[in-house]
Amino acid sequence: QVQVVESGGGLVQAGGSVRLSCEASVRTFNMYAVGWFRQAPGKGRDFVASISGSGTNTNYVDSVQGRFTISRDNAKATVYLQMTSLQPEDTAFYYCAVRWVPFGSNVFSTENEFPYWGRGTHVTVSS
Repeated sequence: QVQVVESGGGLVQAGGSVRLSCEASVRTFNMYAVGWFRQAPGKGRDFVASISGSGTNTNYVDSVQGRFTISRDNAKATVYLQMTSLQPEDTAFYYCAVRWVPFGSNVFSTENEFPYWGRGTHVTVSS
């Protein structure tokens, strides 16, 4: 069973930065695409960013483009989400999800494309 664990959330002031980490218990981490999603209070879970297994391809939702950066260290089986210029509307639970991609460098942006999920880490941005 694949286990996914997020870390790095917390309280930050508007304009500040936070880096989230996502670790997965898999051997061939470079064959797993990873996505970050978030769920704000009272809302559904939305796509934030994703990265291919090799790290070659990335994808972002428009609202975070230029502020958030997704990256990965396959040797550590870890994906990072560097979030800068944070705003109160970025307050949410942030979830990491992974899926096995044996060939290609596809990225994915919908929940049902990811079978394995973490429990989330919360980010609060104060104004």
